[in-house]
Amino acid sequence: MTDLSPIWLTLKLAGITTLLLLVAGLPVAWWLSKGRSVFKTIIEAIITMPLVLPPSVLGFYLLLAFSPQRGVGKWLNEVFGLRFVFSFQGLVLASFIYSIPFMIGPIKSALQQLPASLAQASYTLGKSKRETFLKVLLPNIKPSLLTAMVLTFAHTLGEFGVVLMIGGNIPNVTRVASIAVYDSVERMDYTSANTYSLILFSITFIMVITVFLYNKYQAKSPLE
Repeated sequence: MTDLSPIWLTLKLAGITTLLLLVAGLPVAWWLSKGRSVFKTIIEAIITMPLVLPPSVLGFYLLLAFSPQRGVGKWLNEVFGLRFVFSFQGLVLASFIYSIPFMIGPIKSALQQLPASLAQASYTLGKSKRETFLKVLLPNIKPSLLTAMVLTFAHTLGEFGVVLMIGGNIPNVTRVASIAVYDSVERMDYTSANTYSLILFSITFIMVITVFLYNKYQAKSPLE
């Protein structure tokens, strides 16, 4: 019988990563959507880098940066007892960095497309910037917000190179589904590889088709 623990570990990783990126990504996306500057362009370029960098390259530098034998990794290990290499928290860190553009990109684009008069009207009514963002702007970009969350979750489900580099292949700790697929193929256990692949494919397909249907429904709905 196929061990399904990698599937549950992958879902846990994807859920935590999506939640953390949603909390951290919303203010960053809002900040990036407000005007242009050289500094913002540099930040946006850094955020976009995971889209073009090979996952193994990003994983390699994370491995070096957070190695418990050197630099930041050594300091975190000695002072706080935090170890990111070959641990679940390391997978979360790697996934957070690798999936940043999938969360921030759609939200930033949606915020930029909103008419400026929307926020100005809210300020005129005495609403603060925080209230305007949470109660006026976000409700108007619900399709993009859902898209960003689903893309982040689905992208995390399929991560391989970056999580393998920093997490390795430790059962019940860092052995996520994508690594389990590779490991099963290496052992010529095609039954298990097919089970993992089919489950990942099904979850991803259901999520993507749900977003398409929701966005289509929203497009047909009258404006509130």
